[in-house]
Amino acid sequence: MDIFSAFGLSVSAGLNAYIPLLVVGLLARYTGTIKLSPPWDTLTDPWVLLVLAVLLLVEILADKIPAVNHANDVVQSFIRPVAGAIVFAASAHIIANVHPVIAMICGLFVAGAVHGAKALAIRPAVTVTTAGAGTPVVSTVEDVLATVLSVVAILVPVVLGALICIAAAWIIWMIWRRINREANKA
Repeated sequence: MDIFSAFGLSVSAGLNAYIPLLVVGLLARYTGTIKLSPPWDTLTDPWVLLVLAVLLLVEILADKIPAVNHANDVVQSFIRPVAGAIVFAASAHIIANVHPVIAMICGLFVAGAVHGAKALAIRPAVTVTTAGAGTPVVSTVEDVLATVLSVVAILVPVVLGALICIAAAWIIWMIWRRINREANKA
């Protein structure tokens, strides 16, 4: 795994904390795709995998109920960045000259930023515009996206790198376009 895997897994953790942890743990335990070094190999323990699966189920159910999902987002504001730090550090351990603390800070920041955008901008807008009816749909899309992103981050990190670059370019272009539009209005 490389830096693209680390960033992709952290982005996924910002959407759902338990999906990337579970994907990494399951792939490391049952396939040769991932080799986790200590202490990250704890993710392959059957009890840890069971706890992650139960927590994932609770998260999925809580996130589909419009009133409960906001309370869940508050709780997840602490959990998702930590999960991002764990998966970033676990997947970035083979990158030369990256200190584990720096890797964890990167994962914490990436997952925290994704969660913040989701919890503070996207979800409230969906709730307001759909009177809560869109919450289960958006939550399901996020879960599917987190799962696909986790698997792609591990199996095809080069594709993920290209997607990250395209997404970053699109965001920069949208910001530039908006600034130009507002400048032309003035």
